[in-house]
Amino acid sequence: MPLGKNYRISLFGESHGKCIGVLIEGCPPGVQINEGEIQKELEKRRPGASRLATGRNEKDGMEFLSGIFQGRASGAPICAIIRNEDVDSSPYKKIKDTPRPSHADYTAHVRYKGFNDYRGGGIFSGRLTAGWMVAGALAKKMLFEKGISIASEIIRVGGSREKREFAFIIQEAKEKGDSVSGEVFCRIEGVPAGIGTPHFGALDALLAHAMFCIPAVKGVEFGSTKNYGSQNNDAYYFDAKGNVRARPNNSGGILGGISTGMPIEFTVKIKPTASIAIEQDTVNLKTKKNAKIKIEGRHDACIALRAAPVVGAAAACVILDGMLAEGKIKAGKRGQKHGKS
Repeated sequence: MPLGKNYRISLFGESHGKCIGVLIEGCPPGVQINEGEIQKELEKRRPGASRLATGRNEKDGMEFLSGIFQGRASGAPICAIIRNEDVDSSPYKKIKDTPRPSHADYTAHVRYKGFNDYRGGGIFSGRLTAGWMVAGALAKKMLFEKGISIASEIIRVGGSREKREFAFIIQEAKEKGDSVSGEVFCRIEGVPAGIGTPHFGALDALLAHAMFCIPAVKGVEFGSTKNYGSQNNDAYYFDAKGNVRARPNNSGGILGGISTGMPIEFTVKIKPTASIAIEQDTVNLKTKKNAKIKIEGRHDACIALRAAPVVGAAAACVILDGMLAEGKIKAGKRGQKHGKS
């Protein structure tokens, strides 16, 4: 089931399969595709790009299979793949009958009757978020041309919000065979007022839906929720250009499911990486007995680090979908240039 109605995203592949990929439907024809720019976005979440990330060192070289002709979107579905090259499935063969605690191993086993690809988490792996980065890069390009920018960054690691402590906390957890949680802040500027609909088409609901499609996400919060009403309410005023604005923007840029024209701000809570080297309790699905498990392999000590750019990419896809729904972005005319080459 794809995400979105106008700009539709589908992910495919498995962590240890031949490749992973993304299918993008609804990209307006004529949009210029700069593969170098997209590759730069992929680099932001690439495994092996940081000493604090997983030891799995994938190049994440992207290859378009369809939907692009002479450097522009043709109007056909865009399919891109990223080949899996640095794969080691040996640690997973040892634990295929013992589901890893707080992973999707057990639920996948139940839903797919034991036929699921368990290696590296299969279709549930965070590796598939590379597809988000491709779709998000295209979306960001179109949004940027409309004056919309998106930034996402990690603001908490474990119990600390001091950035200078993040690397130490992650390294300490890594050395202990443990992992830590994190929190990502996302800010979207330039979205005009009026994007979104009440209830089931609410812009904040759609953004939250996209965030929860990212593995390990456990919470999403828009604006402020901790003050009295007298402290929390946003006062309206006219700016120098006669536009209605609100301050201090405690609503996070969305009211009634519709954008207010103020920056859209939300935080995303991400759980600790479930794969840790410390021995844990589990069950053996084959012997039907309680068991112990000690997970080997290469894993992130703080998956929030690499999730931060994915949050921004997913947000871009949702905002573009809303802009297309309102006719704010349309297909270009033949011969018209769309952005820089």
